Parts: sequence; C-alpha cells; structure tokens
Amino acid sequence: MMHSRLILVAFLVASVPLTACRREQPPPPPPPAEETTSEPAPQEDRDDDEARRAAEERARAVAEARGALEQRVHFDYDESTIRPDTERILLEKVEILQASPDVRLRIEGHCDERGSVEYNLALGNRRAEAVRQFLVNYGIDESRLETVSYGQERPLVAESNESAWAQNRRAEFIVTAGGDQINPPSE
Repeated sequence: MMHSRLILVAFLVASVPLTACRREQPPPPPPPAEETTSEPAPQEDRDDDEARRAAEERARAVAEARGALEQRVHFDYDESTIRPDTERILLEKVEILQASPDVRLRIEGHCDERGSVEYNLALGNRRAEAVRQFLVNYGIDESRLETVSYGQERPLVAESNESAWAQNRRAEFIVTAGGDQINPPSE
C-alpha cells in the first residue's frame, strides 16, 4: 500500500509543476483589430461635410453669377439710353466679368413691333451698343463683347399691348465663351 501511496504522491508532485507552468504562460495575444473603411473618423466626416457644403455654396454662387450675366435689361420707348434700374444690373455684370476674364458675351438688341423693320434694326443696334459701351467704360475689354440687333424679329412676348412692348424693348446677354469659368465677384 505504501507503494501505491508513493506512486500517487509521485504522480501528484509530477503534475503540479505542469499545471503551474501552464498557468504562468501569458495568454495568447488578441487577434489583430480589423481595419474598417466603412466608417470614417469623426474629423474625416467633418472635413467631408465642409467640402460638400463649400462645393454646394460655390455651385450656387456660380449659378447666381451666370443668372446675373444673362439677366435682360429694358429700355424706354424709342430710346437707347441706360436707365437707372438698368445701370444697377449692368454694374453687377461688370463685377462678374472682372472676376471672370475668360467670359465673353454677345449683347442682343431688341425692339417692340412699332416702327419699320429698318428703324427697329437700327434702334436694336443702338441699344446693344449702349450696353457694350457702358461695360467698356467700366473696364471690360471690348474684345470680350460682341453686339447684334434683331430689331422686332424676336419678340419675347407676342402680343400688341403696352406690357408686351415694354418687355420686348430689351437687350439680352448670351455667354459665348468661358461659360465654365464664370466666377462670382469677390466680396
């Protein structure tokens, strides 16, 4: 019996160091963290949002500038002089043209239906030239501006009353070059 106790004690003594060694080993390292690209860091989110807002603001400002460049101006009956309300519109065009040196415009002169074809072609030409000269006087290079008269041939409103005639006495602006390079005026 002693012999069996001795074997038992020897077995227990022999197994204790194995158990102790196993407990002293460090745990295995955790698996490497997976890199996720689906969720950007908070700073990247802010940067993306700011870039998107800036791009949207720029697109809006460019669209407004293009709209201002293309805005019609009107004239009084049988006149080619620049009215005060027209002057404000043209000064806005000057600012945009100064900020957009590659933009070129065609200024189209129009008339109402009253008067002969020849007279209205000449009046439409005087209107377009008056606008061109205004822009040149404010520093826009005349090589960027061309004029054409359509007289009464292209009415905006095809009616014969004072309201229609007032709308047809106009100059229109067509961007002929540099339309993708329109810059809003700097503030």
